[in-house]
Amino acid sequence: MQRTRADHPPTRTGRRLGAGAAIAALAIAGSALGAAPAYAAEPDFGPNVTIFDETWTADQISAALMAASTEAEFSLNRHQFFFKPGTYGSAAGQDNPATATGIVNSELGYYQAVAGLGASPEDVRINGAIHVEPVRQCEANPWDCQQPGSLTRFWRSMSNLTFNPIQRPVGIDADRPFPSGITNAHQMRFAVSQAAPLRRINIEGDLTLMGRVGEYASGGYLANSKVSGEILSGSQQQWFTRDSSVGTWNGGVWNMVFSGVEGAPATDFGPQPGGGNGNKTNVGDTPINRESPFLYLDGDDYKVFVPKAKQDTSGVDWSTDASAGESISIDDFFIAHEGATAAQLNAALAAGKHLLITPGVYYLDAPLQVEDAGTVVLGLGYASLVPTAGNAAIEVGDVSGVKIAGLTVDAGEVLSDVLVKVGPDGASASDPADPTTLSDVFIRVGGPWAGKATTSIEVNSPDTLLDHIWAWRADHGEGVGWTSNVGDHGVVVNGDDVTALGLFVEHYQKNQVIWNGERGRTIFFQSEIPYDPPTQGAYKDGNRLGYAAYRVGDQVRHHLAQGLGVYSFFDNQYNQSQDIFVESGVQVPQRPGVRVESAVSVKLNGTGGIKHIVNDQGDAAQGAGGGISKFLAVYESATDPNAQNLQVTVPEGAPGEFVWSIDGTNDIVDLGTAVENGDHFAAAGSINPVRVTDTRRGSTPWSVSAQVGDFESPAGSFGGKFLGWAPKVVEAGGGAVAGAAVQSGFVSGNGLADASTLGSAPAGHERGSAKLGADLDLRIPVAATDGTYRATLTITGLG
Repeated sequence: MQRTRADHPPTRTGRRLGAGAAIAALAIAGSALGAAPAYAAEPDFGPNVTIFDETWTADQISAALMAASTEAEFSLNRHQFFFKPGTYGSAAGQDNPATATGIVNSELGYYQAVAGLGASPEDVRINGAIHVEPVRQCEANPWDCQQPGSLTRFWRSMSNLTFNPIQRPVGIDADRPFPSGITNAHQMRFAVSQAAPLRRINIEGDLTLMGRVGEYASGGYLANSKVSGEILSGSQQQWFTRDSSVGTWNGGVWNMVFSGVEGAPATDFGPQPGGGNGNKTNVGDTPINRESPFLYLDGDDYKVFVPKAKQDTSGVDWSTDASAGESISIDDFFIAHEGATAAQLNAALAAGKHLLITPGVYYLDAPLQVEDAGTVVLGLGYASLVPTAGNAAIEVGDVSGVKIAGLTVDAGEVLSDVLVKVGPDGASASDPADPTTLSDVFIRVGGPWAGKATTSIEVNSPDTLLDHIWAWRADHGEGVGWTSNVGDHGVVVNGDDVTALGLFVEHYQKNQVIWNGERGRTIFFQSEIPYDPPTQGAYKDGNRLGYAAYRVGDQVRHHLAQGLGVYSFFDNQYNQSQDIFVESGVQVPQRPGVRVESAVSVKLNGTGGIKHIVNDQGDAAQGAGGGISKFLAVYESATDPNAQNLQVTVPEGAPGEFVWSIDGTNDIVDLGTAVENGDHFAAAGSINPVRVTDTRRGSTPWSVSAQVGDFESPAGSFGGKFLGWAPKVVEAGGGAVAGAAVQSGFVSGNGLADASTLGSAPAGHERGSAKLGADLDLRIPVAATDGTYRATLTITGLG
């Protein structure tokens, strides 16, 4: 049965504030707080968007944020909060958070996105903290329960904000004897796992990515951000930081990857001389990067800024001038509200509109058809698209420069072949300077219900950029089971020159990622293979044990992947304690040009494990217990075992020659008797053909030219300038081209009294022979004395 909003009523009531801001009446310490004043000129962003300005008190803001932070993991409610430019909260208590008052202080919950509306993160300053704490499983002694911790802290985000971190416990946490929400002074906590990005964030202090007692966490993504102090990653299994600036970095477990990050630690991945393994990979520059589009205020006008793609980047870039990207008026967007249909959205796209999809769940009986190059589809507050008829959610045409950002796609209960399709089969349109880009696009197959999709994301368009993807076949939630929420692949890449930055793909029933395109590149990959195969026989790739999580097609000649983590947990509850193995977490062609750097296999728990890291290299992550990790610094091959080596010796070739000659007879060219034609006598004919042969190996350019002297007879003379010609290639070969026609000097100029080109061949021409000719045009002044005249045409070859 298709679920609707009626089946899942909102957990809060709300009322419209003017046209754009909405929030329920809230209570703090028993006192009711009214909503802030309305903004009459605001666009209609719908009831699930709240916009703060400086008329809101810090307590009102904190209460509004906390009221939305308590959604259940698979709730169908969605929330977007914006701060207009300004300063929020008091900095007075920054050195002693325990006694700080008047601060903005809230936890951040499921499907809750918070962003600034400034052109720069520095335009919105928050004295306080919007923080994420782990699940509190053991109330009395949290040290006894390291999981789930932050392992399920998904689907929440912050962007375009500056924090002066002042954090205190809030809500029920504040009443605990040992609160989770306590941090050091000048520190904020963001203990998350997947689909919880920080973008364009400026933290004037420290950031911790783990819970207070080190609970497990499986993040995470930080981009275009600055943290002036320490980032404490601690118990984070993996984390990807891109194009940012950090003071110092501390901690991490298996796979910490940095790309274009100022202040990042050096690469130390793999076995260390003193024992143990390093877990960090530092890529100096990000090869190609486009930051996500975002809504902002230009004065009183709402616009969406769309950053340009850039190459070889590092550090933050918060510019919004014309050199950094394009500002698009909100008037050029169709603002979609929950309940909009596929037909309505497609009509807007067909009319040339961009889409701004406000928070909500959108049930689609047909895919969104994005057919215009440069179209922007921007979601707010984890807006979710749900196919209802076995269709895709989004299909992009054979065009370039499309930007899709901030969307969640939930597979419907009718099996879809694909959920997001970038380019049709065989797509060819591309622009490396303006790549189609997917940013913060999150897929779920199962969780809210028994979703079904064979492939979650299929990329056919060349030069596509994937910037933070989480494709997830649910391992918990509603409708979860080997034959229930079915899905073969998370991401399939068929296009050439595709780049993935931050690729999280988990629990699919075959290869998590298949990469068929040439010259692909991935920086950071994280994957848990499925927990729930019932038997080894149900989980085999032909004769191969299991399915590699990251699979590069056998035909691919060039591929680079850096910072890969593949984890297994074959859960006893599904396999009745049978051992299930994967031959290798990563499978690539063995040939020069294919390279994997910094790959790790981990047996988290359960039975079986991963026998190799890449192909047949790397130790097995298997054995009793869990947390077994094996590291491989580099995989590459100097030879291809399936190729045949060929050898041939080329002798020194003859130098060849460039020659020309008269082809056939060199008899006199008789132009006959001139015919009087008004103010001149006219005569015509053709030269004897000239054969040009060039067999030189260097394919040097050559030219053949000619020049005529005066026409003379016993009775007198007239100048050679009165002769003109029209060269032609009589017999093609050797790259020869005819020279330009030259008019008789009787019309204008000096005719063939000046040397003129009969024919030529450019550098790099093929070796061979050509025959050149020319039609002659002689125009003699009527004052010339009658008689028979002769002249000499001198031909010169240069080469």
